[in-house]
Amino acid sequence: MGFVDLLVVAVIPVIQVLLATAVGLFLAVDSVNLLGPQARHSLNNLVYFVFCPALVISSLAETITFESLVSLWFMPVNILVTFIIGSALAWFLIQITRSPPHLHGLVIGCCSAGNVGNLLLIVVPAVCQEANSPFGDSSACSASGEAYASLSLAVGAIYIWSYVYIIMRVCANKSIAPTEGDSTANIDVLKESSKTCLESFEESLLPSSMHCAEMPVGGSVKGMQVPVIQKILHCISMIAEKIEFKMIFAPSTVAAILGFTIGSVSQIRKALIGDSAPLRALNSSASLLGEPATPCMTLIIGANLLNGLKRSGVGLPVIVGVILVRYLFMPLLGIGVVKAACSLGMVGSDPLYQFVLMIQYAVPPGMSVGIKQIQNAFLFKCKRMKQQCAVSEF
Repeated sequence: MGFVDLLVVAVIPVIQVLLATAVGLFLAVDSVNLLGPQARHSLNNLVYFVFCPALVISSLAETITFESLVSLWFMPVNILVTFIIGSALAWFLIQITRSPPHLHGLVIGCCSAGNVGNLLLIVVPAVCQEANSPFGDSSACSASGEAYASLSLAVGAIYIWSYVYIIMRVCANKSIAPTEGDSTANIDVLKESSKTCLESFEESLLPSSMHCAEMPVGGSVKGMQVPVIQKILHCISMIAEKIEFKMIFAPSTVAAILGFTIGSVSQIRKALIGDSAPLRALNSSASLLGEPATPCMTLIIGANLLNGLKRSGVGLPVIVGVILVRYLFMPLLGIGVVKAACSLGMVGSDPLYQFVLMIQYAVPPGMSVGIKQIQNAFLFKCKRMKQQCAVSEF
């Protein structure tokens, strides 16, 4: 395959993503206003609660089996490595650019997670459908590519609501973005109210009658010695009892678990998947509901770009740094990780599988739609406690 043919195969999927994103941006402009703030919020909720879970469970149930899940074991590890490397690079970027504290969570989320989920469902099938695709027959490539993209989407959703959610919650106390019209007194009030809100948010994880800090290390409680290891175990048990499992087990995470179960258990798979399956209507309905997920998510991403064009408040050094991390350093490190895994026998010889593993390091830095739900969840938690919270706009 010549360079020009390879370039065309690589460019076509990118053009498709850019066109869909441009449509979302156009629908969000003030003169059109079909994807204004309220419309984006409503569409985002539909994607979060309905479209994306349906897409995850239907894609996994149809494409993932127990055998394929075992053979693709390195993909979850690879995605976790992308999150860890991205977080480390984001930390260096924050130190170099001295970005404001309220942007720390956003920068780490963009560099670690990016759009690791839905974009692969656009890019991988588009590459397979090209006549000059380097991955062989288009039908076999599309079937394998859909399985890889579906697994990537599911694992990415799980990591976003466990790994990134924890980071965003830790950085929530720094999410104060003062505007030009804010006075020093107002900024202090916002900081104090946000600090109070976060403290209440964190304290709700532990029983009010006993906090970890109240247990002396090597000291005594009513004459009893408390070893350090016992204190640690006690803290872990209390946190485990009060942790926000409702947020970690988001709809997409639950759908991924159900999809893995359906695809892996042959009896359930035979009952739901296939033209002769007695319960095939359930899978068909899930597939029908999941089809709008990818275009809707792409439209929302494009519509959210309008805020950046108007003025996002993010400094140019931070923007350039995030772009360099996602488009230069991450792909280079990803090539090294995947090649090392291949040399160690962790990854098979399928070039499409290796391509998907590498492209997970090169997805755009735009935040996944689920990150907005993390922000909304934090705001809802604060409102429920009747506290005033200030969270920067994503």
